[in-house]
Amino acid sequence: MALAAPERLAIPERRDLRPKWRRMLAPVGAGLGAVVACGYLALVDPNEGGHYPLCPTRAFLGVDCPGCGGLRGMHALLTGDPARAVDHNVLLLGVVPFVVWLWVRWMLRAWRGVSPAITLEQQRRWNVATVLVVVLAIAFGVVRNFVPYLGSAAGTA
Repeated sequence: MALAAPERLAIPERRDLRPKWRRMLAPVGAGLGAVVACGYLALVDPNEGGHYPLCPTRAFLGVDCPGCGGLRGMHALLTGDPARAVDHNVLLLGVVPFVVWLWVRWMLRAWRGVSPAITLEQQRRWNVATVLVVVLAIAFGVVRNFVPYLGSAAGTA
């Protein structure tokens, strides 16, 4: 009976030999930075002008990019108004959980000190998913400028 051929690896397993406190420094620092940024965003309303820079796409071209309304949406989410958050930018429904998932994954890998091996098939699927997400974000950016409900609600408080 022939053995199955081992999967070819795109990236072999990596072990981080630094002390645990040193491995945890970057993800914990990023998490603390995100908490501070979210705290500031919760306290300082982006619906009131003068606190945050304008979106360059909105300022120069007068159209909403895929991220337009993200600050106002996160402010609404952080202050307990998820319906308004989705009204500002519906992409928050996918982006926020995905970013939290990536951060938790980073924390676990730093804690364990091991990054698992990645096969060529896993790498191919990740690349396809990345291209798909970029294409969907661009499509959303185009469509939201033609469908009134999907706009960023800029200028409405």
